[in-house]
Amino acid sequence: MQISLQAPAKINLFLEVTGKLPNGYHELATLFAKISLADVLHIQATPADKENISLHITGPLAEQLVANENNLVIRAVHAFEQYYHLPLHVQITLEKNVPMGAGLGGGSSDAGTVLRGLCKLFDKNPLDLVSCASKLGADVPLFLYPDIFLKGEGIGEKLTPIPAPGPLPWAVLVYPDTHVPTKDVFGRLQLPTSAQMLTTLSNLDILIKYVKQGRPFTQWQTLFFNRLEEAVLPYVCSVRDVKQDFLALGTNPLMSGSGSTVFALTTDRKRAEDLAGKINRQGRKVFVVQFGGTTDADNRNSDSLDGGRAPQSLC
Repeated sequence: MQISLQAPAKINLFLEVTGKLPNGYHELATLFAKISLADVLHIQATPADKENISLHITGPLAEQLVANENNLVIRAVHAFEQYYHLPLHVQITLEKNVPMGAGLGGGSSDAGTVLRGLCKLFDKNPLDLVSCASKLGADVPLFLYPDIFLKGEGIGEKLTPIPAPGPLPWAVLVYPDTHVPTKDVFGRLQLPTSAQMLTTLSNLDILIKYVKQGRPFTQWQTLFFNRLEEAVLPYVCSVRDVKQDFLALGTNPLMSGSGSTVFALTTDRKRAEDLAGKINRQGRKVFVVQFGGTTDADNRNSDSLDGGRAPQSLC
């Protein structure tokens, strides 16, 4: 029993922080969008008397991960086994293409895709595992859904699929080879006032309406917002530099999640590739992607440019 699946990255087209819980987690209102930049997972699994899990990591970013018990892929297998009381013999190969710590949900997508793959192999409903997946990470439930766009609430685990009739734009992503610790970002964040939140959440509703109506992305991007930029851009020069370079090229960029990836939208692949060439420089990885998240591991549609290594640029 085996299956190969894409584990798509995500970007946040909108992200407001709506509160802080007693346990330290922050509540969000966000619009997720899955993209064609993806890891690939090859999963072989059979029932067994005693569990046996092996993980092999390949791909251009394999050195970012360690195949031990703390890896989210292995933890996801454990979660599946425990939920269904089903010990397994599992062999997984992970092709790592999505940068870690980049605001793209790479590790969460790997975990969610493992759960989705095992559900497909053993005829289970992935959405039964939403609560289980949220214990692995707030973004993991996102990747149990087949939808491209989802509204996220709570700590990000309360999800509502958003239909998008299209046509959908292309995106250029720039990862400045800088890891921005999420804990530090939220530690610096000042929560918005009620009046500020009322305005931003109204804009989120409008943005979702525009996506549902298939309006041009030029109307979407006037509503893009990420509260966490306030806790990143003044402190991380490399991320701020990417945003400024995008602005100088006439785009409307936004940081994804808690950083460090910054993205901008454009109408078609040719224009996206032209923009990618202009913004690429040393120390940046640049990706040209579509909105998507197909489960066909042989149908990826993303290109990347690598500006080479450069030191992290922290202010």
